[in-house]
Amino acid sequence: MKLLRYGALGAEKPGLMDDSGTLRDLSGVIDDVAGDTLGDASLDKLRGLDASTLPAVDGNPRLGACVGNVGKFICIGLNYADHAAESGLALPEEPVIFFKATSAICGPNDDVEIPRTSVKTDWEVELGVVIGKHTKYVPKEEALGHIAGYCVVNDLSERDFQLHRSGQWVKGKSCDTFGPIGPWLVTRDEVPDPQNLPMYLEVNGHRFQDGSTATMHFDVATVISHLSQFMSLQPGDVISTGTPPGVGLGQKPEVYLKPGDKMKLGIQGLGTQHQNVVSG
Repeated sequence: MKLLRYGALGAEKPGLMDDSGTLRDLSGVIDDVAGDTLGDASLDKLRGLDASTLPAVDGNPRLGACVGNVGKFICIGLNYADHAAESGLALPEEPVIFFKATSAICGPNDDVEIPRTSVKTDWEVELGVVIGKHTKYVPKEEALGHIAGYCVVNDLSERDFQLHRSGQWVKGKSCDTFGPIGPWLVTRDEVPDPQNLPMYLEVNGHRFQDGSTATMHFDVATVISHLSQFMSLQPGDVISTGTPPGVGLGQKPEVYLKPGDKMKLGIQGLGTQHQNVVSG
């Protein structure tokens, strides 16, 4: 099942992409793709609907972030062995945790703004994990059962802010529009193995990232279990699980985004994002 949110910024409606590729309106069934809607009982109810009876949405409306009212936007750093190598950094002994401000969240095809004073705005295609139920001290063996679904995330990063401004990664990760999420949330029953998903990112038609979740250092279940030892996770929390090699920082010479650039990124089975880069 592919759940999404569509409409103007701040006024998104819940929707469903049916098997024929038709966008269906869910606003008569649920208030939003958020919170308790992401629990197993609610998702089972949605699966039981006859999608053909839901109102079709005309045209090509803007898609918002596929999850609403995100409480925590948690990221895992240096979680791909090949990306750590290109960054010149050792693999961590346990997951590196940082946060993005939820104000960074935007739609999958919204413009990405380069912040004022930015000199090193970079890209990162990542597998996003959306929590479906309260999660605390969960063992690794049960962790995947706490997931509502998966999505594409572009974990944009300003490397100068991140690495040279008193070591505060959050400064380089939280700028407005630095968290495109979507296009849709694919429920976990449709992703039998989150550790075998090809992923890519292109800038102006050139493929910089071409990797797979198979090279994750800490797999999804380990990440969720680890996080739950330090904080409870709530329905709608988003975890961005790290990026494969090919970021701008890793190029020789380094390459960074500029106004006018166009990004395209995707993960097998989870959809594609398209972003124009503009001045902030």
